[in-house]
Parts: sequence; C-alpha cells; structure tokens
Amino acid sequence: MYVVTIAFLLFVLTAEARFGAVRWLEVGQILIQPAELAKIVLILSLANFFANHVRRSLDLRTIIQSGLIVGGLALWIFLQPNLSTTIVLLVIWGAMLWITGIKIRLILIAIGVVLLVILIGAATGFAFLADYQKDRITNFLFPDPDARYGETYNVDQALITIGTGGWFGQGYNQSSQVQLRFLKVRHTDFIFSVLAADFGFVGAALVIVLLIIVIVRCIRISQNAPESFGSLIAYGFGFLIFFQTVVNIGVNINVIPVTGLTLPFVSYGGSSLLSLMLGIGMVESVAMRSPKRTK
Repeated sequence: MYVVTIAFLLFVLTAEARFGAVRWLEVGQILIQPAELAKIVLILSLANFFANHVRRSLDLRTIIQSGLIVGGLALWIFLQPNLSTTIVLLVIWGAMLWITGIKIRLILIAIGVVLLVILIGAATGFAFLADYQKDRITNFLFPDPDARYGETYNVDQALITIGTGGWFGQGYNQSSQVQLRFLKVRHTDFIFSVLAADFGFVGAALVIVLLIIVIVRCIRISQNAPESFGSLIAYGFGFLIFFQTVVNIGVNINVIPVTGLTLPFVSYGGSSLLSLMLGIGMVESVAMRSPKRTK
C-alpha cells in the first residue's frame, strides 16, 4: 500500500494543475486525491514500524528511521504543493512518537528544530512556500482592517455566517449568507460555518459532540487492543480526526490561517470520505479482535 500510494503521488505531479496545485487524478468524471489515502497508509506504516520496535527504547536511530517513512510520502505531497496535508502527516508522526514514549530530551530537540526552520523560513521570506501559501500566512498575521474584498474576504464572510445562526439557526438551506453565495468554498473548507448558520450554536455543538464521541471511541479501542499494532492504528486514526476537526473549525472562526483541511465526515469530497471510512473500518477491526471487558 505504501509503494502504490507513492506511485499515485508521483503520477499526480504530472497531472493538470487546479487552483494552483496538482493534487487530483482525473479518472473519467471522478477526481481522486491520493494525498487523502496517504494519511491512512502512513498510520498503518508507522503502526507496523513502532509495533516491531516496541521493545527497543525510542532512541534517535528509531526516530530517524520512522522519519524516513514519513518523508517518503510527505515529500511528494509537499511538492504538489499541499502544505496542509504535509503538516497532517508530520503531526501524525509526532503523535505516534508521543504515544510510544519519546524521551523529553528528544521532544525539546524536535521543538528546537521546528523553531529553527520557522526562523530560517521567516528570514528567507518563506521561499519554500507557494505564493498563495505565503499570502494566507501574511493575511492571517497582518490583516488589512480596511479590506472588504480580496484575500480575507471568505474568512470575514465565514465569521458573519456563523454569527447569523444564533442559538438555533435559520433552518436547513435557509441561511441568506449561504444561499446568496456570499460565503465561498462552503461545501469543503467552510462547511462548519454553513452548519452554524443553518442549525445555530446548538446544531454546531451537536456535530462537535458527535465527532468527540468518535475520537473517544478510537482512544478506548486503542487502550483495549490486544497488541501494539492495533492499538497504534486506533490511536493514530483518532488523533487524525481530532487534528482535522480542530484545524477546520479553527479556520472557520479565524484563529488559524486557512489550510484547506476538511471537517471529518462532513465536508464534501469523495477521497476524504473514503479514506475516513477505511480508517473507521480498520479501527472497528481492532475492536472486533479485542477481548471483551468484564464488569
């Protein structure tokens, strides 16, 4: 699966660019995004790697070897360019390292390396990022208070859309902000704003609670798994849902820059939904093979 996914990612780089990036394979009328499948494949690959090294202390050598597994997928995704999914893969790696018992000293070294990369990037004007990625960071850090249109338009409209929902919303498909198309990209990146406008604070909170239930369920299955491989799969997938949920909602309420990550199980996108369903299937497979707990 790892090798096939890399082959798909390499093939994607030869595809036609859409919205400034090459992320999709066109199969007839269907668009496939291999980067979504890469998330699940990485969880499987790292779970297998760390399960085989569970008796070895998490030393620098083990960390580097696991980093090569991550880099084999992340490099080709970064070149699309797709920074948000690259960050997701790195976060999954960090979560796997944490749960397998990385030493505090190595965590501090990793934080230092990240800060060094950020400082180097800032000094070079983030030359390794695409223009639209630089604009997203700049507009988030230094927004123009007088700009009513342009780069910050959709984020502003997302906040307005959320505010129009009130406690119970305007009703399904009744939001003026959404139906009159003031809010763009409303079916993917800003779907949470649509939920808040249609169903209000109560409806949006219910969606968050349902996602939390799924995350907690994954963690409990991880704790009850009979072996390390299954435990790491359930933990990794639960953390993937948690991270994407936090980032997507954070984008909608303008506390982090726009990233393009979907809201799990809610945002439009066949590749995203398929990968999430594959992940749920794997977690349920772990649950089926876990011993029944006695009261």
